[in-house]
Amino acid sequence: MAASKTKQEQEVPARKPIEVDDSDVLATYANFCRVTATPEELIVDFGLNPKPMGAPEVPVEVSDRIVLNFFTAKRLLHALNMTIQRHEAAFGPIEVDVQKRVKG
Repeated sequence: MAASKTKQEQEVPARKPIEVDDSDVLATYANFCRVTATPEELIVDFGLNPKPMGAPEVPVEVSDRIVLNFFTAKRLLHALNMTIQRHEAAFGPIEVDVQKRVKG
């Protein structure tokens, strides 16, 4: 005889994978991002810095802006953190200081 499900198992529906249609997505490269916030939202601007080492002579042109609520932002933070940890485990640490990456 099969064991009966607990009350908690009966209340939690099975998770169905979220289907995503990315057939019309536009990919953009960014080497610059700026994060600002309001009490309700997180605003992330992406752009291309033509002079990534040092201060650029012209303003960085922001090409994309993503506005997130803080719940979605926190889920994004965890997803990015997990992905970077896996990448570093496979390929080694990522150095974010440009000056340390440049070999003279």
